[in-house]
Amino acid sequence: MPLQTKLPKVGTTIFTVMSQMAMQHQAVNLGQGFPDFPVPEFLVDALSRAMRDGKNQYAPMTGIPALREAIAAKTAACYGHAACPESEVTVTSGASEAIFNAVLAVVRPGDEVIVLDPCYDCYEPAIDLAGGVCVHVPLDPVDFSVDWNRLQAAVTAKTRMIFINTPHNPSGALWSADDMQRLIALTDDTDILLLSDEVYEHIVFGGVRHESALRYPELAKRSFVISSFGKTYHCTGWKIGYCIAPKALSAEFRKVHQYNTFCSFAPAQWAFAEMIMQQPEHYAELGTFYEAKRDYLAAKLTHTRFKALPVPGGYFQLVDYSAISDLPDADFARWLCTEKGVAAIPLSPFYETPPAGQRLVRLCFAKNSDTLDAAIARLERV
Repeated sequence: MPLQTKLPKVGTTIFTVMSQMAMQHQAVNLGQGFPDFPVPEFLVDALSRAMRDGKNQYAPMTGIPALREAIAAKTAACYGHAACPESEVTVTSGASEAIFNAVLAVVRPGDEVIVLDPCYDCYEPAIDLAGGVCVHVPLDPVDFSVDWNRLQAAVTAKTRMIFINTPHNPSGALWSADDMQRLIALTDDTDILLLSDEVYEHIVFGGVRHESALRYPELAKRSFVISSFGKTYHCTGWKIGYCIAPKALSAEFRKVHQYNTFCSFAPAQWAFAEMIMQQPEHYAELGTFYEAKRDYLAAKLTHTRFKALPVPGGYFQLVDYSAISDLPDADFARWLCTEKGVAAIPLSPFYETPPAGQRLVRLCFAKNSDTLDAAIARLERV
């Protein structure tokens, strides 16, 4: 029988496409954002111990209490926000599940949801499945800062939610304290909700603080704040994240979560609870750890024809290839992988309408030095 798709714009994600291409052509994969170095040994030991101790059955729907309490304690220490672990913290199967839960919980058919392009590719499908209308507002094409005039103009009586993402994927741009104050002014005296994607919250460089929505009571009261243990602890395959939201928003969020995944990998939850409480230095020092990798790759790129853009946070490096080719970014990424042996991610899939003439691709520097050196050796020959 004929089938009308609910997601007509969606095909295979660019991350899957480029990773498969990298495998096929034995390219160095700096495309998909996953570390290729070990998970902290303490965390692996805690996971193994949890499994041996029999903690292998369903976790509570909202997450094991010890983990929710650890998340709340960390949130208070980092951002001064006292989240109730019982009613305001929910553990999910990765940040992507949390994004879908939040949107499906509060967005109704016809509601408008603003996203800032370039944006992560799961945002719009979640909005589409909820029956919402995705409104794309472009960031500045040079430094990826918010164009507040355009954002203000995009807000209408139908605006239900605004997505923000800091540190930003793919650019690494950060929201400033002034940005957060302008967001407060924009949403004050409205019913607009926020989804704050903060999965790279601890990967911020130069001593700058991460401006979480949880730092600002005026924003926290209307926000789903979403984070990811996979990004913080180098274990993207474990797929554990969480959402912090006020009690009323969390109640709606949990209604979706309980019929989506219900609960997430139990042994890992016990392990993360131990890791957060016993080794807080890991997340506290994560920015310094990745800053060294950023600087290492950037220094090596000076020996190539690629131009590295500034990276304030996150673990991605945007590079301008306009000195090498006039190909559109998707074509260039395909050529770079198949002909030169390095997989990168083009920026155009992150946009509704990519800027004319933009010649940028994204490289992931969450890799060990051998991987980065192998990639650079090939890029030097481009």
